[in-house]
Amino acid sequence: MCMSVLKKVFDQIDASWDEEVSFLQKLGRFPSTLGNEAGVQRFIANKYRELGLETDVFIPDVQKIVKTPGYGPHEMSYDGRPVVVGSWKTKGEPIGKSLILQGHIDVVSAEPTRLWDYDPWGSTIEGDRMYGRGVCDMKGGVAALIYAVQAVKSAGVELGADLIVQSVHEEEVTGNGAVATIAEGYKADACLIPEPFGPAAVSAQVGVLLMKVRVTGNGAHVLGASQAVNAIDKAYVLIEELKKYEHEINYVREKHPAFKDVDHPLNVTVGVIQGGDWASSVPSDCMFEVRIGFYPGIDPQEIIDEVKYRLMTAAAKDSWLRLVPPEITFYGHHAWGLDLDKDQEMFKCLERAHAKVYKDPMDYISITATVDTAAYNINGIPATCYGPVGENLHAPNEWVDLNSVKECTKVYAAYILDWCGVRNKQAFENNDEQLMEA
Repeated sequence: MCMSVLKKVFDQIDASWDEEVSFLQKLGRFPSTLGNEAGVQRFIANKYRELGLETDVFIPDVQKIVKTPGYGPHEMSYDGRPVVVGSWKTKGEPIGKSLILQGHIDVVSAEPTRLWDYDPWGSTIEGDRMYGRGVCDMKGGVAALIYAVQAVKSAGVELGADLIVQSVHEEEVTGNGAVATIAEGYKADACLIPEPFGPAAVSAQVGVLLMKVRVTGNGAHVLGASQAVNAIDKAYVLIEELKKYEHEINYVREKHPAFKDVDHPLNVTVGVIQGGDWASSVPSDCMFEVRIGFYPGIDPQEIIDEVKYRLMTAAAKDSWLRLVPPEITFYGHHAWGLDLDKDQEMFKCLERAHAKVYKDPMDYISITATVDTAAYNINGIPATCYGPVGENLHAPNEWVDLNSVKECTKVYAAYILDWCGVRNKQAFENNDEQLMEA
């Protein structure tokens, strides 16, 4: 890579840093929870157009996404909920490799807001930190990738291959935003996603399923509680079975090599429980939702079958649940786990980009969550994550380290230049020679 190109791009990032921070603050002030993504997507689409990107704002086509590997059964309509793609097409035959930069703008709920010390939608800055729901997961990375592209463009670089910038939704629940871009034909030689796991490459991740379990009891006035069947109590019969299952898959069964140094890689989490509506009534209905992790190399259907069998076997041992069995449905994420080859050129290029900003070599990490890389890899597009630093993701007082956002912006820019190539590199070299002669 011509060093004068990189220096000019890095200078552009430094010069526009205050603007980037302001942009991130504006992103964070959109409460883009599930179903409420349209406003922030319009904002991002306008930024893409400002950058001169060919901008496509489209609603996911259900007929297409259900046929695309990586699809997760969805429950909410996509009407009024666009995905945004910006394309920077190279001029002439490619001399580099094409690249997708993708971020998700959906965030989880900020509740309970009473536990926050900051306005969760205020993007409050204290020192080097910005606080707010989603500023770390993952709007900080979204701002970084957008301003990396802006710096490359502002420096006058002509890329040697196509660059695609994507803003998607439903990463937190189905992964279908990423799937929708693939279904629409947006593909490349690699994909980089700025999830906030720090300046390290994700080489492995668990698979994830989401499940709902509905338990029916025999409700009554509290006067007849001794003859009634409490649906919440019966739900705990099944929850206890899930706890046993979680212990078994973490500590009894053989560990996947990619997670040998992780104490508890497979989380089975009851994240939602709803039952009853009056303290003096024995509840007739209880529903709980569960997130289930599993190792790479396992078909999600195997886990669906196994968990259903475990729960129905536990139900068959209960005098009530044997007669009124639970209803079990799997929705949302049906994400495969990944164990990626670290010798891929995608990683080697990222190592080189990392070295332009950091002194220490780039680390590789295995994560116990799923991210959109699952959809890309399963569709033949090598993908990994590399992002800023922060804490309290999905919790009160979420924050992102602003210095790390700036550093990531530079790493992304260096990655773009290396991976896509610079078509007009000679112009920068000639300029260097002229400066030396002067």
